[in-house]
Amino acid sequence: MSAGVRSYAAVDLGASSGRVMVGRVGPDRLELAEAHRFVNRPVRVPEGLRWDVLGLYAGVLEGLGAAGQVDSVGIDSWAVDYGLLDADGALLGNPVHYRDSRTEGVAERVWATVPADELYAATGLQYAPFNTLYQLVAAQPVGADRLLLIPDLLSYWLTGEQGTELTNASTTQLIDPRTRDWAHGLAARLGIDLALFAPLRRPGDPAGLLREEVLEETGLTGPVPVTAVGSHDTASAVAAVPADGERFAYICTGTWSLAGLELGAPVLSEESRAANFTNELGLDGTVRYLRNIMGLWLLQECVRAWGQPELGGLLLEAGKVPALRSVVDAGDAAFLPPGRMPERIAEACRASGQPVPVSPAEITRCILDSLALAHRRAVRDAQALAGHPVDVVHVVGGGTRNALLCQLTADACGLPVVAGPAEAAALGNVLVQARAHGLVGDLADGRRLLTRTQPLNRYEPRGHAERWREAEARLALG
Repeated sequence: MSAGVRSYAAVDLGASSGRVMVGRVGPDRLELAEAHRFVNRPVRVPEGLRWDVLGLYAGVLEGLGAAGQVDSVGIDSWAVDYGLLDADGALLGNPVHYRDSRTEGVAERVWATVPADELYAATGLQYAPFNTLYQLVAAQPVGADRLLLIPDLLSYWLTGEQGTELTNASTTQLIDPRTRDWAHGLAARLGIDLALFAPLRRPGDPAGLLREEVLEETGLTGPVPVTAVGSHDTASAVAAVPADGERFAYICTGTWSLAGLELGAPVLSEESRAANFTNELGLDGTVRYLRNIMGLWLLQECVRAWGQPELGGLLLEAGKVPALRSVVDAGDAAFLPPGRMPERIAEACRASGQPVPVSPAEITRCILDSLALAHRRAVRDAQALAGHPVDVVHVVGGGTRNALLCQLTADACGLPVVAGPAEAAALGNVLVQARAHGLVGDLADGRRLLTRTQPLNRYEPRGHAERWREAEARLALG
């Protein structure tokens, strides 16, 4: 390894796959390579939908073994889900998947005790039926001594030390974004015991050392520290937005699209609640003010239903389909469950009086147009609600590989789109570890390093603003 260069393992767990990436950081150097990728396949058991967290942990160990000697390990994953431990630290059961049906109707029970407007004023979190708060009300954790969010659970197994990383904790709907601490009064009203959670820690905090058994299994030489990163993958991804200044919007693309702004304080107005924007916590005192959009989940489910056709060819054919022929609401919770996605999209178009897409290319074009339209609405609404104008939209994550989606997003927003990096969550994970070792300065310094070292593509908006307005009006009328 070159002098002054350090190596970091970024464990990045998504809803459909996990990977261990190795980042190498030095003076004017930021490189990322994949050490190991593994499937994240949830399991449906008689009790409902569960995560195979033991399989994920096995993938993490195999990935660390493939990574070679590293200076630190960081873990990020999806939000809201958790494992429960008994008093001896043993896992009580496989974590419940956020798409499980157990939270159906729970929000109304919560709102009977804490009205929705009070809940938003206390936590700033948008309504989503799977938020941790609703999961805990749906199934009280009887017999549990500790609750660990998914990245913190894996970190505990690696180190034996317990903590609750703040950016992910902010997605539980139990954190006050103004104080960046637990909302104790709210939890008490709902009968949620905050003592279940391990002490809060921040990105960059030490999270322990790899246990001797882990060193043996991975072949690593200790001591190897684990560093708390932005353990919500969106927090890590936003940290890796290669922005210059403050006048930017971001869209983190993947299974979900998370579209919004980076702010210095939460927006807790009633108008913000009605627009279903969330205030999650980011690095360096920032707030991720964003809206959840169903994202490429819509296309992933369709591709699965079609027998996994080659994606490049499908996108090529979709590009030939007339634009904005039919659109659906890509934020509609009706698309949350898996199964029958092509039929459900067709049914939504039929119900709104639009032409019904039939072929895979037509349905794919409907999905991409709908996502771009949802991106447009989120970026526009965020600016208005926060009083924070932007000049450019940064698209990061897996969707940056979809040139058609990036161009449609530029067209819909009427703003330039800068696409990249694709592996934003892993890069943000690595940058936080590098900061902890003094190789990178503040958030702006890390972003300058990204801009110098990562491939980026720029998409200029094309005309036809009126066609996007018409499609938006058609969807609203439907």
